Amino acid sequence: MAGGMKRLAGETAIYGVSSIVGKFLNWMLVPMYTRVLATESDFGIVTNLYAWTALLMVILTYGMETGFFRFMNKREITLPMRVYTTTLFSLAFTSILFMVFVFSALNPISHSLGYGAHPEYIGMMGGIVAVDAFCCIPFAFLRYQGKAVRFAGIKLLNIFLNIILVIFFLIVCPWLYEQAPELVGWFFKPDYQVGYIFIANVLTSLVTFILLIPDMIPGLREKVSLSLLKQMLKYSFPILILGIAGIFNQTADKILFPFLFEDKDYATTQLGIYGACFKVAVVMVMFIQAFRYAYEPFIFAKNKSDNNTKAYSEAMKYFIIFSLIIFLGVMFYLDILKYFVASEYYPGLRVVPIVMLGELFFGIYFNLSFWYKLIDQTQWGAYFSTIGCVVTVLIIVLLAPVYGYMACAWASFASNLLMMILSYVIGQKRFPIQYDIKSAVFYGVLAAVFYVAGILPQIESEFLRLTYRTILLLVFVGIIIKKDLPLSELPYIGNKFKAGKM
Repeated sequence: MAGGMKRLAGETAIYGVSSIVGKFLNWMLVPMYTRVLATESDFGIVTNLYAWTALLMVILTYGMETGFFRFMNKREITLPMRVYTTTLFSLAFTSILFMVFVFSALNPISHSLGYGAHPEYIGMMGGIVAVDAFCCIPFAFLRYQGKAVRFAGIKLLNIFLNIILVIFFLIVCPWLYEQAPELVGWFFKPDYQVGYIFIANVLTSLVTFILLIPDMIPGLREKVSLSLLKQMLKYSFPILILGIAGIFNQTADKILFPFLFEDKDYATTQLGIYGACFKVAVVMVMFIQAFRYAYEPFIFAKNKSDNNTKAYSEAMKYFIIFSLIIFLGVMFYLDILKYFVASEYYPGLRVVPIVMLGELFFGIYFNLSFWYKLIDQTQWGAYFSTIGCVVTVLIIVLLAPVYGYMACAWASFASNLLMMILSYVIGQKRFPIQYDIKSAVFYGVLAAVFYVAGILPQIESEFLRLTYRTILLLVFVGIIIKKDLPLSELPYIGNKFKAGKM
């Protein structure tokens, strides 16, 4: 048992670290995009099409990744490899069908999305989505086999290769074109910047597909079972609906925004500004992930004798505490973090606090989701996501034409807040967990007071302003440590703390 837990912890760390590192490295491309791309509109195109990609990925995988794990581990399944074969062929069929549809209707689709001048953008994105959707099953097979290192290695190689290719096309090639045009002039077009971002992604997707071929071969040795496929599709369909509602709730702003304005160039410009500044707030998401990988196992292990209800409460409390520290840290040092994007994007920085609070509410909602998973009533997740999605779409459609991208930020805020409240209220009736509401309110109010105290004073000197805010942040952290976070009890830190005392 101890060995199994150790292995699980190790694999979780590998999957978690690779995921966080991957998100961080892709996040670090944004400063280059905002400075290298010719206009904010170009980044708006990237923001829009990658939002479509995220939505289509959920549709084209149609919950089969979850279905794969469920059926591979069913006791009544005597030939688990048949599950892999069936899933693999199902995803292959739908991915090929999708590519045929996209390329046969490339011009109509491109015109309807506002990219009539560049239908190849849509063609490339269609190919990327189809290949990546199919590859999710070989990746799932690696996880099933416990090959965490191979899984993380291919994922990270994909990311590093994409970054190298993007830098090559957007920085190295333009420099070579000026210095020695004969070297790259035969394939490089200086004004095709956005297209090269998609070309880099096409190449990395193809490399990933090739690397996964050895892991697909076992899936070719069994027969496809249509009866099994029907069972899997029946199981996966609710997951698909939940996934669509969930991802559309996160991407609706970036998908719908260009359709709400007659002037498409204006729309993509504003979307580019919003998308870039939205990325500044994404630091909250990465820190939330890091917290969950590092601290949640510690909290659950510490409270495993209490039927886990105390663990859920503790995890929630510390999640809120760490998230508020991150929120204040980002807002207090926004004068430095704003250099993450080019100066042309600075008007959009006002969305950062709104988006970050929205992500905080979503994080709380995600933590609250334990209750309906524990009592096998996952349909509640679909209900909450659908309600949140409807609210998001209504706010964007009704208010974005008047208030621009600020309406998108408030839509995310309102939607996540509503889902959080609904999940808490209904959860307390169906599976009551005694969360420390008093501490949550206390720290929320305290963070609001420190935020106002840090932002309102007009201090001209940037050095003095940042020094003042640093002192405030340290006082806030000090209050937390004194009240709820004794250093001697923290994982990793606590060991060193005790060793120092000894």
